[in-house]
Amino acid sequence: MTTRPSDPTGLHRVLDVPAVLPQAARRLDTRPELWPDEVRIRVEKLNLDAASFRQLERTHATAGEVDRDALRAQVLEIVAARGKMQNPETGSGGMLVGTVEEVGPESPLGLAVGDRVATLVSLTLTPLVIEDGLRGWDGRSEQVPCDGYAVLFGRSIAAVVPDDLPSDLSLSVMDVCGAPALTARVVEGYARSSTAPTVAVIGGGGKSGSLSLAAARRAGAGRTIGVVPHEREAESLRAAGLADEVVVADARDPIGLRDAVAAAGGPADVMVVCVDVPGCEGGAILATAEGGTVVFFSMATSFSAAALGAEGLAADVTMLVGNGYVPGHATYAMDLLRAEAGVRRLFEARLAAESVAAESGAAG
Repeated sequence: MTTRPSDPTGLHRVLDVPAVLPQAARRLDTRPELWPDEVRIRVEKLNLDAASFRQLERTHATAGEVDRDALRAQVLEIVAARGKMQNPETGSGGMLVGTVEEVGPESPLGLAVGDRVATLVSLTLTPLVIEDGLRGWDGRSEQVPCDGYAVLFGRSIAAVVPDDLPSDLSLSVMDVCGAPALTARVVEGYARSSTAPTVAVIGGGGKSGSLSLAAARRAGAGRTIGVVPHEREAESLRAAGLADEVVVADARDPIGLRDAVAAAGGPADVMVVCVDVPGCEGGAILATAEGGTVVFFSMATSFSAAALGAEGLAADVTMLVGNGYVPGHATYAMDLLRAEAGVRRLFEARLAAESVAAESGAAG
C-alpha cells in the first residue's frame, strides 16, 4: 500500500501529473487495496449513460447495423486504459449496481459489507476493473451485466437498492434521480414567488423526462408540456397522464420547437432538457419565456452553444447545468416511481422493450 494520504475527493487515486480531480484524470489507480476512507464494490451491472451509449452505437454502425462485438470491445478498452468508464467523445459514463465487499475503517458512507447498492456518482470518476470480459453483455442495452470491482471515495454517494422493487427498475431510476429533484427545486421557487409556472420537458417520454414531469406537477407547476420526437412516444406519454399537453416536435429544429411549445400553452417558464441528442440548445432557449429558466440534464448538451446561442438571441434566461446531485434525490425519485403509476408504466415498458431487443439480437 502506498503511503500517499487519502483524500475524500479521490485525489490519491489520480495517476496524472500534475494531479487533477478524478473526473478530469486520464487514468486512475485501480488497485483493490483500500485507503482507510474507501469502499470496494463487487460490480453486478453497469448502467451506461444514454448519450455515451448512443455515441458508441453510432461509431460502430455500418449501413444501419451496429457491430455489437466492436462496441463491447471499445467499452473494455476504455475501462482498461483509463481505470474508469469515461467515453472519450462524450466525456460521460454512467453508474453501477453491486454489493459492498469491503469497507475502510474511516469510511463516512454508512455502508456495510453485504449491502446491495447503486452508486450515485459518475463512472467517469469511479476506479473500475472489469474481470469477466463483459461476456454476459450483448451490447444492445445501456445496462451492462459484468463482474469486477469498483472503489468509492469518502465523498462518493451510494444508495442501498430497495427490496420492494425489481433491481433493473431501481437501477434505471437511480441513474437519472438528479433530474426530478432539481426540477422540483426550480419549480417550487417559481411557485413560491409568483403564479404557478408553465413547465416544458424535452424528452418527456424518457426516463429523466417522465420523472421530471411528475416532479414538476407535484412541485406546483400550473401547466406541464411534454415534448417527444414521434407519435408513438406521444401516445405512451398521453396514456401515462403526466403532462397536460403532449406535442411532437424535433428538438433540433429551433423554430419548430418554439412554435410547438407555444401552441401547447407556452412559452415555458421552466424548460427541462432531457434528450440524449446534440443540437437542442437553440430550440430550448427560444421556447422559454423571458426571465425563465432552462435546465440542461443531457450530456449531449454543448454548453458553449447554449451560452453563445442565448447571447445571440438576446434571450434573458437563466441556464442551469443539472449536475446529478441534490440532497435526498434518490429517495425522492423512488417515491415518485412508487406514487406515480404513469411513471412506472413508462419505465417498465422501456425495460421490456430493451429485453425484447436483446432476446431478438441473441436469436439473430
